[in-house]
Amino acid sequence: MKNHLVLPLLLIISILTGCSQLEKLKLEADNQQINYTGRIDFGNPKAPVLFWSGSEATLTINGTGLRVELADERGDNYFNIVIDKDSIRYIRLDSATKWYTLAKDLEEGEHTISLIKRNEWDKGSTTIHGFEVTGELLPTPENSRTIEFIGNSITAGYAIEDLTGGDSPDSVYTNNYPTYGALTARNFNADYLCTCRSGIGIMISWDPTIIMPEVFPRLNPKDSASRWDFSRITPDLVVVNLFQNDSWLVNMPEQPSFSLRLGETAPSEEKIIASYQEFISMVRNVYPDTPIICALGSMDATKEGSAWPGYVQEAVDGLGDSLIYTHFFPFIEKGGHPRVADNKKMAESLTSFIREKLNW
Repeated sequence: MKNHLVLPLLLIISILTGCSQLEKLKLEADNQQINYTGRIDFGNPKAPVLFWSGSEATLTINGTGLRVELADERGDNYFNIVIDKDSIRYIRLDSATKWYTLAKDLEEGEHTISLIKRNEWDKGSTTIHGFEVTGELLPTPENSRTIEFIGNSITAGYAIEDLTGGDSPDSVYTNNYPTYGALTARNFNADYLCTCRSGIGIMISWDPTIIMPEVFPRLNPKDSASRWDFSRITPDLVVVNLFQNDSWLVNMPEQPSFSLRLGETAPSEEKIIASYQEFISMVRNVYPDTPIICALGSMDATKEGSAWPGYVQEAVDGLGDSLIYTHFFPFIEKGGHPRVADNKKMAESLTSFIREKLNW
């Protein structure tokens, strides 16, 4: 009698289990319900290329899992996976084209999953070839604002998670996601653009081959002929945090970039101020109506007695533009770059300033 009952019961369980299994849906990378953020190369819409820190692809699903097919230029890039704005982990990519699991065995229902570039563009580019959803794809609500941050290693998140006591260049310690810029953008539910490179300056950089006025117009930051189409995205706010590297390098004639960029002598105060004005005017030219915050800090360019906040202030005053502001982060004294806790303080300061000045 019991055997006669067990077999039908197992059959019913099998049928119900089979009915509850979600289908796997393959998606082209140009699916309109995928929300991309950043300076991304859509020259081939079915294979978009990511270069810049913080570049992001976000999908909302009704289901339990998501995979992505990626090809990394060198196998040196790290990406954060953020699920429902809460669960965060990272992956290091392989140079071979392969599938990566972003999420699996989630509770069945609606989930938002983001793939976000963690490190800088010197580690190479990453191409997205497609996604696979376990379930169905839903539209991702669009943010109503966009903030672009233009900066150096502070903005990039260089060594932000290095707790070894050093200031390591290893990309496992570099993470753009908890930087003051990314945090500030999330505070306002804004899309986040990050135009940054460690070591870069306006007049002079540690890398003699680049300065920000040359890199800012580019889509592919490594290609001097590449051009970003500024009409694609008009930010509601731009934050510029540059001059930290300039503040060091103008006093280091032994560096290869000194003679290449500055000649035989350090620039005068007038030249420093003029160079800053020229770059901010370049930003203003492509964003005619966007508020700009000229920030500086929180490394030693803002320590007590530094002339560099004054250079920025004088440059901004001289431009006579009512939509250009200054905001200086206090010097956080330590042996290296700002860490996660430091960036939280910077984000709190900047968020309060934006609320006050822009009434956001």
